Amino acid sequence: MSEVLEAPPVTLSTRAARRIAKILESEPAGSMLRVAVNGGGCSGFQYEFTIAASKNADDLVIEKDGVKVLVDEVSLQYMSGAEIDYAEELIGASFKIKNPNATMSCGCGTSFSV
Repeated sequence: MSEVLEAPPVTLSTRAARRIAKILESEPAGSMLRVAVNGGGCSGFQYEFTIAASKNADDLVIEKDGVKVLVDEVSLQYMSGAEIDYAEELIGASFKIKNPNATMSCGCGTSFSV
């Protein structure tokens, strides 16, 4: 009987991993990107990106191409199945979270509702 592999709850695109690696080059060794969901923003919830020196016991650690991204247990409830991506567009470059749980998002792409 073969084992069924479960998809990770949050994934990281190659573009995002490359950009995170570039950002972390100027941070102390071992630094990681933390993505959290907080109340607020024009649609009810907003994403917050910070640099973390260590992980918490309840963090999900997403690793890709040598970089680590942390998502806390509470935020994971709102991000399950999401992909963290990075886009460079005419209007600017930013991280984009493709979140299947979001029922609506604002024009800036950093806030959403479920």
